[in-house]
Amino acid sequence: MNLIDLVEKNDIKEDRDSFKVGDTIEVHVIIREGDKERIQVFKGYAISKTGSGSKKMFTVRKVSFGIGVERIFPLYSKSIKKIKLLRRGKIRKSKLYYLRDLKGKAATIKESR
Repeated sequence: MNLIDLVEKNDIKEDRDSFKVGDTIEVHVIIREGDKERIQVFKGYAISKTGSGSKKMFTVRKVSFGIGVERIFPLYSKSIKKIKLLRRGKIRKSKLYYLRDLKGKAATIKESR
C-alpha cells in the first residue's frame, strides 16, 4: 500500500457508495449562506460514476420545469450530509448520457425488481 492510499483511506466512508448508475437518489447537500447552514435536497437519476479512491465523482440528473439539470458531486465530500436511495433502476449501460436527448416518458428508467 503506497502513501497516497494511506492518506485517502481516512476520507473514504463505506456507506456512501451504496447506489449504482440508473438508481433514483436524493443527495442532501449542506449549503452555507453567510453564517447560516441549511440542507438542500437534489433528487434525480444517477447517470454516471467516475474516478477511484477518494476522488470518486457521480453525476445526478433531474428535470426541473422542463429543463434538464445535471450536477456533479464528489462522493466523499464533506458538504454531502447523506445519499438516500429511493429506487433501483434497470439499465444495461454504465453511462446514461443518452437521457439528455430524450423527453417525457421516454426519459424514465424502469425499476428493477
